[in-house]
Amino acid sequence: MNATMRRVVIGTAAVSMALSMAACGKAGDKKDDSGSTKNSSSGGKTIGLLLPDSVTARYEKFDHPFFQAKIKSLCSDCTVEYANAAGDAAKQAQQVSSMITKGVKVIVISAQDSAAIKSSIQTAVNKGIKVVAYDRLAQGPVSGYVSFDNVKVGELQGQGLLDALGSKATKSSKVVMINGDDADPNAAQFKQGAHKVLDGKVDIAYEQSGLWKDSVAAQKMKAAITQLGAKKIAGVYSANDDMAAGIATTLKGAGISGIPLTGQDAELAGIQRILAGTQSSTVYKPFKQEADTAAEMAYDLLQGKSISSLATTTQTSASGDKVPSDLLTPISVTKSNIKETVLKDKIYTVQEICTGEFAKACKSAGLQ
Repeated sequence: MNATMRRVVIGTAAVSMALSMAACGKAGDKKDDSGSTKNSSSGGKTIGLLLPDSVTARYEKFDHPFFQAKIKSLCSDCTVEYANAAGDAAKQAQQVSSMITKGVKVIVISAQDSAAIKSSIQTAVNKGIKVVAYDRLAQGPVSGYVSFDNVKVGELQGQGLLDALGSKATKSSKVVMINGDDADPNAAQFKQGAHKVLDGKVDIAYEQSGLWKDSVAAQKMKAAITQLGAKKIAGVYSANDDMAAGIATTLKGAGISGIPLTGQDAELAGIQRILAGTQSSTVYKPFKQEADTAAEMAYDLLQGKSISSLATTTQTSASGDKVPSDLLTPISVTKSNIKETVLKDKIYTVQEICTGEFAKACKSAGLQ
């Protein structure tokens, strides 16, 4: 073989090898733990979603799948990198670092601890990443915020408690108040709204944080019963349904029944307790609307577009940052409007709600 022919053969082999390696790289695209495709060709169209915990049922059941579906409808070749902090602020900070390493362009985050995540958000922004605060207003230079009117949520909870108390809502009626985690800025707003409605109408005789945990809320309720006496408690404000579950168990164990108990998030178990009469109300925050808006905001930021058509107001975070925001409207849910809220929006089916022990209550409420 002469020198010219040798060069042609070697060059052809090199091209073939390069094409083969490229094909292998495409075939070797893998999925991450959340099922999102990792494809280097779509690195410029990758959006991160970070949610705070897996205890609150809505995040895994609704927020994550709704967000992912909306992104796919807006951008078929976009990738969603997903992670859940499982209630661990340090873990969420690591997840932000991982998102930065993976080359995401926008991060949508519901902060486990709004103050602790500030430095991680600043690092991401310094790398040219846009950050959207989801459901909870994180501190730091975030580009947008999507949530509900959280003061209004507290007002609905407080009014729900007063409505359930009826004529028993007097200035001497002792109410136990179990608030959310102070690390969550929403918790302060729920509390603010509830106090706005309840103060001067009832006696808030015991108030503590339940840290968004059913076990902690149960312990606090037990302490309240010990301090106040089982027969002197007129009602209980619980900032969400998960804590209401622990509180309801404690009330039952203490032989207390028939008193109002609030909640939030319209969890399936909360809806079932409302039907059974062990919880009086919850607050439904249409998850799909929130997730869809966050996805639209993230996609606009990904394209370098303005989000002014989505963020029609502003909120000031605890770090002093003024953030373009969209605040959605929450809805109070009692036994009387389950059909017009969570059933109408297909959050749950009648079959999911009206299982076994709840069948009779469902029939009585006109759900079956």
